[in-house]
Amino acid sequence: MRRLLRPLTEPVTYTRWLHMLIPCAVASVWLFISMDTPWALMIFAVPVGLVPGMRLAEGVQAQLLLMPSERGRPDAAISAAPAENWAARWRTVVWLEVRLLLSVVAGFATVWLSATAVDLVLTASGSGPSDDWLIRGVEPHWWYALIAPVPLLLLLAVVVICGKVITAAARRLLGPSPVERLTALEERTEQLLERNRIARELHDSIGHALTVAVVQAGAARAANDPAFTERALAAIEETGRAALDDLERVLRVLRESEAPVGQRPTLAEADRLLDSARGSGAKVDADVSGPVELVPGPVSREGYRILQESLTNVLRHSGSVPVRVRITVADGRLELEVTNPLTGSIGTPGGGSGLRGIRERAALLGGKAKTGPYDGEWRVHASLPLDGLR
Repeated sequence: MRRLLRPLTEPVTYTRWLHMLIPCAVASVWLFISMDTPWALMIFAVPVGLVPGMRLAEGVQAQLLLMPSERGRPDAAISAAPAENWAARWRTVVWLEVRLLLSVVAGFATVWLSATAVDLVLTASGSGPSDDWLIRGVEPHWWYALIAPVPLLLLLAVVVICGKVITAAARRLLGPSPVERLTALEERTEQLLERNRIARELHDSIGHALTVAVVQAGAARAANDPAFTERALAAIEETGRAALDDLERVLRVLRESEAPVGQRPTLAEADRLLDSARGSGAKVDADVSGPVELVPGPVSREGYRILQESLTNVLRHSGSVPVRVRITVADGRLELEVTNPLTGSIGTPGGGSGLRGIRERAALLGGKAKTGPYDGEWRVHASLPLDGLR
């Protein structure tokens, strides 16, 4: 019993009822104009449904009244978009025909069953003979008031059933087509990829700046040398400014979905990273060969981030140790290698989001990246094709 009565307590039942009664207003206006041609509305629905914007209007209305819980969701079962092809337009036409038919059923049941309940009450009170065909000509009696709720219960049952039917029809006829579902899935995938990319950008940029600041501050306090302290503060300031620029750029991307990526740093600016690492006490031996400035933008930008994360890991886990950096552009590939002496504080191979981000960046460009111990050293080696994404 509770299961049967549950729909009566749900607000969506009554919003669906309202959705079915809305076309009755249009039908009543038409019947006021011409009582002899009620079928004309079914014909008129054909050209109206072929208008692309009608699918948008019906979809928005169906989302609001039939399935309000899915309103605004990208994976909503009912699409709220204009018709983009003839198949979607004809589905809208069929939807309008179905909606009109169900509206007639719901509207007739609402008027007739409500009037029957009122007639039963009036007949029971002896106010006069009823015009309802079910109780026409019967003698007034008080017990008619006891059965007056029956038509109202039947009305609620009709409303619940018709509401479920029209919702199922909306899901079928106003739902996204397979092409629209695939497009939405691709857009969702692009959004997730963009979020992951922004997370990596923040991790690499801000993590590098904080690591440099911590190392510089610790070294300056331990050195007790005013000249060294001044240099350390200058390095912290420069790194902090660069991190603020990166943070502003990432926030701009979040605010403006079409923000250009050309402002991201590239390997042409690798000297900034190397100088920052040297300023933190690391002894960096860099060897750059090949036309680094001619490396395609996506490859150069991701290579910069891989180098940044590699140097950050060195400073974070090993401190002031010798670091060898090799950047080579040859044979259609960018080879990037960062090695440093292996210490006990180095994390295990593959551990940490930074190392995982290095491998993800390389994989997105069709390349490979290896991180871990190698011949008594910690090595990060990335090999990226210059043709970018494959």
